[in-house]
Amino acid sequence: MTILESARRKAEQGERLNLADALALYEENDLLFLADVARRAKERASGRSVFFNVNRHINLTNICTSGCPLCAFQVAEGESHGYVMEAADVARVLAEAKEVKRLGEIHIVSALHPTKPFDYYINVVRQVKAALPDADIKAFTPVEIVHFAEMTGKSVKEVLALLQEAGLSSLPGGGAEILADRVRAIICPKKATAAQWIETMKAAHSLGIRTNATMLYGHVETIEERLQHLVTLRDIQDETGGFQAFVSFPFHPANTQLAKDYALERVGSWEDMKMMALSRLILDNIRHIKAFWIMLTMPVAQLALGFGADDLDGTIGEEKIIHAAGAKTGTGITRERLCRIIREAGYEPVERDTFYHALASGEGEA
Repeated sequence: MTILESARRKAEQGERLNLADALALYEENDLLFLADVARRAKERASGRSVFFNVNRHINLTNICTSGCPLCAFQVAEGESHGYVMEAADVARVLAEAKEVKRLGEIHIVSALHPTKPFDYYINVVRQVKAALPDADIKAFTPVEIVHFAEMTGKSVKEVLALLQEAGLSSLPGGGAEILADRVRAIICPKKATAAQWIETMKAAHSLGIRTNATMLYGHVETIEERLQHLVTLRDIQDETGGFQAFVSFPFHPANTQLAKDYALERVGSWEDMKMMALSRLILDNIRHIKAFWIMLTMPVAQLALGFGADDLDGTIGEEKIIHAAGAKTGTGITRERLCRIIREAGYEPVERDTFYHALASGEGEA
């Protein structure tokens, strides 16, 4: 039996794939086969349900020390279009958020500001918790957590514990990019290493802080590095069980130095669907796979529901980081439209909280 034959048999029977299997399935390029087996794997994990939540993104600042070539959001301190949200700015966003029915999550991701002290971030978490005590606070990528640790001289675990005490509920999975040192030396040489990202996730899981995991693909990585990234995430999940969802991000090259240096273009939807399906098949121990509509566009995200995804993320409200890199999607969407999109794909919408507890039937009340 060839490697490909073995890989197809494993995929059909729901058995664990190794790296060679994943490479064989990728190279075969049989998208309909991948769709079929990934859809069946999704339905074994979450039945006919497709999840979404009502959330609001807050990007506290775009002033950043890391200067990553992959990023179009960041600016250096002193640039005219740099900004920082102070307590009054956050309060205005929270006042708007209070008007949203069943708002379940505040999602906070920012740049690595060179001078804002750790207390600033602690106070933001406390401010959100005081204003929206029933909302989960998903905040700060592992890259930001490492930045806080280096800024304060505290350990990553100490930083996480202080944020948790202030009201932090979970961590987003950003900053993983590709967990390969060769790649990170090109795309993000000044921010957290692969080992630091992994250490932070393991520390969070040890404190009972659930997290997402992510991957940014379609830039300078090889296919083997991309698939090894997924295997690494699976290994972490085998050890900790702390990942609750995986999100894959296609690289948006517009306005980035990386695109200029390597003449990069956004990969196509065929590649998006291959990676969605392979993510579902490789990550057999992470129950939820997101199709992040704000990066994929909603038509492609809806299609991803047939390739193993079982979550469309949320209503979002406003997002600045991805749009700085050229994303053309809107900044918000209603419950009603999310429910309609899910039903068109033949699934049942389930409104959830951060931890995938069902909050409503998904009827899309305004």
